[in-house]
Formats: sequence, structure tokens, C-alpha cells
Amino acid sequence: MKLAWDTFVRFDAPDYSQEGIENFHRFVNDDMLRKMFVAGHYQLFVATDGSRYVGMLSLREKKHISLLFVDEQYHRHGVASALLTFVKRYAIEEEGVDRLTVNSSPYAVEFYHKKGFKNLQGETVADGIRFTPMELLL
Repeated sequence: MKLAWDTFVRFDAPDYSQEGIENFHRFVNDDMLRKMFVAGHYQLFVATDGSRYVGMLSLREKKHISLLFVDEQYHRHGVASALLTFVKRYAIEEEGVDRLTVNSSPYAVEFYHKKGFKNLQGETVADGIRFTPMELLL
């Protein structure tokens, strides 16, 4: 979760209100989130460079991308694309789903559009968190 927090602070937080920043911090440090990972409600996929975590993608309830973050030094090196490609295949083959959803931060909207995601509605704000709900048919 340190990777998620550090990357959020650098790239997403400038677009968020103080309320949104605080709510995201609570989310990535929440004991309930940890319990949901342990219970299998979230799957976590990581990219590594040696022993260093350089990217992560969390899948909630088999089909919703909850956390996709890449270490700043690895931006534009294909890490997020590789994680997404792997998770698409996993979702189809292992979970039997035909679509992925995501609530994209303003920073990531262009990335998701390039990967084929379509907006389900315009930008929304909830609890200070700005996001655009999107979907990708697999």
C-alpha cells in the first residue's frame, strides 16, 4: 500500500480536495481493506524489478480495478499495460467475467481510454474523491 500512497500523493492528490486525500489515505491504511484481501474479496497483482515492487493492480469482486499504481521511475515503461493485460486474461480465464470496471482518477483517464475503456458517465465526486466510472468489455 506504500506504493499506492506514494504514487497517489505525487500524481493524483493535486487534483483532489483535502477531504479526498484524507479519505484515500484512510482507505489504503484500513484494517478492513487488509481483511478483504485476506478473505479473497480483492486480488492483488504486482510487477517487480528484482525484489522491488514497481507496480500494482488490485481487482475487487473479480471485475473492478480498485488500485492501479506504478512507481514514478517506471512510468511509461509498459508496467501498467502489462498488469492490465495480465488481469484481463485472468478475469476471463479464471473468473469467467466478460467486463472490467474502474473508477478512474483524472490522472489515469487517458490511459484507460487508450486501453479501450469507455466512460459510463462523466466525472463524479464522492467523499472528495474525483473519478470517472468506466467499463471495458472483454
